[in-house]
Amino acid sequence: MRTLKVPISLYVFSKFLVICMIISSLVDSSYSVCDFEAIFNFGDSNSDTGGFHTAFPSQPRPYGMTYFKKPVGRASDGRLIVDFLAQGLGLPYLSPYLQSIGSDYTHGANFASSASTVLPPTTSFFVSGLSPFSLSIQIRQMEQFKARVDEFHQTGTRISSDYFSGAKIPSPDIFGKAIYTFYIGQNDFTSKIAATGGVDRVRNNLPLIVSQIDAAIKELYAQGGRTFMVFNLGPVGCYPGYLVELPHVASDFDEFGCIASCNNAVNDYNKLLKEALSQTRKSLLNASLIHVDTHSALLELFHHPTYYGLKDGSRACCGHGGGFYNFEPKILCGNMIASVCDEPQNYVSWDGIHFTEAANKIVAHAILNGSLFDPPFPLHEHCDLQPIG
Repeated sequence: MRTLKVPISLYVFSKFLVICMIISSLVDSSYSVCDFEAIFNFGDSNSDTGGFHTAFPSQPRPYGMTYFKKPVGRASDGRLIVDFLAQGLGLPYLSPYLQSIGSDYTHGANFASSASTVLPPTTSFFVSGLSPFSLSIQIRQMEQFKARVDEFHQTGTRISSDYFSGAKIPSPDIFGKAIYTFYIGQNDFTSKIAATGGVDRVRNNLPLIVSQIDAAIKELYAQGGRTFMVFNLGPVGCYPGYLVELPHVASDFDEFGCIASCNNAVNDYNKLLKEALSQTRKSLLNASLIHVDTHSALLELFHHPTYYGLKDGSRACCGHGGGFYNFEPKILCGNMIASVCDEPQNYVSWDGIHFTEAANKIVAHAILNGSLFDPPFPLHEHCDLQPIG
């Protein structure tokens, strides 16, 4: 029997689900008992639950087709990793910070925006395609959000309820009881490669990207945050869309059909990130700073999709072109002449750049069972983990 590179086998997942089902049967309330009462998320399209498409309403069908049955601003056919993480902790799905109507912020908020970068873009969205809501802007939004919540709850102080537009707001002590998640950096990486024609230029930026994430964590710690989960960068050299778009030569493919030079640069970035978090961890007293190795989990899905109940790791479910990758940069998923597969639950990649709900769910299981954490973090000791369905 083949040995897994990371402990995320379906056998572990099934045992984990049975345990969670037993626990959930003993819990009467709609939400589980958990030390963490909220999630505040910062990121790009991998964790954006609708922020970008609130600012720029445009997401077409078939996005959202599997779970929500309509587009809801998520870059997938259904739920994202952050959705499953919230569900596992017994929390509701995160409302985007930019969504003014119908939001519920009592258990956190999502500051992520599709096409966001760690480093601020140097040109407008209409030129570069990169979101103006870079990580530094998302941190400023979080600061403003916290300041307004604190002001709202101060005795004898009133602020206009129009600021929250009827949204439900959290208690002021929620910020110390939350998990702060970071899933960002992919666009810094791929946009630089696309613009310069190779991976060499992006390597020069890696320390700066890591330092900005590190600085953001320290800012949130100063505001009262104590638990941080930082997702590393996925193996973008295996993504169908980047296999078409990013420059490479035939000799640059590895045995699994991924761009080796691109993934080697990703590994360099992930190593720098892990080392930086290790150093920062020493200076954050009474805090948990956790490196989440999503890279290993995603790499496994691309290398061995059938082992995890999937059938296709090389083709996009939704796209156009009919070629090996089913990806055409000028005719993306949602275009009138693009098509969608009948069974997205059998695919790793949804649209060539992002993942299907099925793939997101597998990675979320690995996060919830703790197999991707460094240092080890007993999440199950802090929360009555709920099954994710």
